Amino acid sequence: MNEPNNPNVVKTNCLACRVRKSATNVSSLVFVVVLFLAGCATHSSVQPVADKNLPMDLGRIQALEEKGVTVQVAVPTDDQVSRFFGVDMAGHDIQPIWVHIDNQSEVNYWLLPIAVDADYYSPDEAALLTGESIPAEQRNANRQRFRANAMPFFIPAHSTHEGYIYGSYKRGGRFIDVRLSGHLKFIRMRFAVLLPTEGFDYEKSELRQRYAKVDELPDLQLPACRERLRAMVCCTTTSDGEGKGDPLNIALVGSGEDVVAALTASGWNFTEAITIDSIRRMIGAAIAEGAFLTAPVSSLYTYGRSQDLALQRGRSTINQRNHMRLWLAPFRCEGEPVWVGQVSRDIGVKVTSKSPTLTTHIIDPDVDEAREYLLHSLLHRDAVSQFAFVRGVGEATLDQPRFNLTDDPYFTDGMRMVLWVSRKPVPPHMSQDLGWNESADPVREGRGEQHMIPALMDAIGSGSR
Repeated sequence: MNEPNNPNVVKTNCLACRVRKSATNVSSLVFVVVLFLAGCATHSSVQPVADKNLPMDLGRIQALEEKGVTVQVAVPTDDQVSRFFGVDMAGHDIQPIWVHIDNQSEVNYWLLPIAVDADYYSPDEAALLTGESIPAEQRNANRQRFRANAMPFFIPAHSTHEGYIYGSYKRGGRFIDVRLSGHLKFIRMRFAVLLPTEGFDYEKSELRQRYAKVDELPDLQLPACRERLRAMVCCTTTSDGEGKGDPLNIALVGSGEDVVAALTASGWNFTEAITIDSIRRMIGAAIAEGAFLTAPVSSLYTYGRSQDLALQRGRSTINQRNHMRLWLAPFRCEGEPVWVGQVSRDIGVKVTSKSPTLTTHIIDPDVDEAREYLLHSLLHRDAVSQFAFVRGVGEATLDQPRFNLTDDPYFTDGMRMVLWVSRKPVPPHMSQDLGWNESADPVREGRGEQHMIPALMDAIGSGSR
């Protein structure tokens, strides 16, 4: 904790500090220390257990340590922000992100707030926007409050600083990329923070209870994991287990915390639950041909249940997006949880009696392109340590496509992509192809050309399966 008489400690009358202190009084609060080794660097993560309605250890306050520097981040709720700052920040699309940096190294660092949010607001900008709704005589005090609570950029050696970066507003959760630059030194720490909103589908699933027992699941070595993934059913189903829906064409290997961090870092947003409010906003976005980046995703079923998590990357119109559904598999791979899933690209909307809302998105028939998009989005953010392709979906050709539950045609090389995610940054050229099978060039596949591309290496076994 900060020493009151230490001149190198800069203290802020900080809302997140109050959250942190009050959290320690909750009888159910315990601390989880996660040590994980990646390459030759070791990170120590100390996180409070998540709020009761959040899955995994993704509570609002998180910390990482590297090279003598400890960074804590937190995202307070809208109500907490309004009570602390005295103004409505969410209504002006501003979300303060609390950052606490304890630099006990010998290096002077600069914090790069643009990495946290490229569209962050300056203190005076945020004060001006929020001050429009308060009496004129209070605006100067409002400006001073925003200035006093802003996070400093320069973090000298052997000092501690904390404050807010006034970010653009995100719903459901956000990725926080903290980068510190010093003389010939660089530190990067990546966080994923879920926000309790009572409107997102992960809050209504049983993932929290299921994930609490993840260490009890059977642990398979790599060859057995490969066979288990290959032997899985090809596709999602209806709630009663009937029919063949969208293909189960992906599997992610990694802790829930690392998977969420990798996906949110790559621009994937959580999806809202189907409620009267979300349907109203969907209709409004459809009429206005506008965006709804956290729009609900319909339920598909695997392992006898609907998806545990759903994420998407939307466009400027609600009609188009990439989206995925993930299920926690009933086994682990070399100690890590496995998340089986389905990814596809929505390219339009149609009317159908097979949907409870009487409308549904139309998927791009080249589902392998969406699978490749997921890989590229994660590689682009240095989030993949290794990958492979395993059979199991079953091939469907351009001339003889298969159809999902709402009669959309699709074609595929029949491969299921397996990705090992990494919270520690891994440059794309260092991401290892395990060489299990060939996979498709989706562009050539869509042309009807020869499309199978040899794997870069055959690391395990011989031949394709």
